[in-house]
Amino acid sequence: MGAMIQCAVLLLIGNVFMTFAWYAHLKELSHKPWIMAAILSWGIALFEYLFQVPANRIGYTVMNLGQLKILQEVITLTVFVPFALFYMKEPFRMDFVWAGLCILAAVFFIFRPQIIQMLQ
Repeated sequence: MGAMIQCAVLLLIGNVFMTFAWYAHLKELSHKPWIMAAILSWGIALFEYLFQVPANRIGYTVMNLGQLKILQEVITLTVFVPFALFYMKEPFRMDFVWAGLCILAAVFFIFRPQIIQMLQ
């Protein structure tokens, strides 16, 4: 498996943990003191870092820092939208589409040299 794919898979797994650490307490622990939510989120975030750190190290061997960050943002949005819709029961909004298009534009610009090279 190539370094970029390994990186993306690890980032995807890490982002699932991150999304739950950041937002699931809003639904599940809203009636509990915030400190309990913070401690639980911190514990979940440990698992995020167990995937995120190796992902970034692997990804940095084939991408520059800007590319790595944009890949992270694409994956974050890919995880967040289904989380918001299905877990948090948020209504679908066109803002998700517009944000996705902006992220796709960022992907194009940050990976432009590789895209141009592939097309030649």
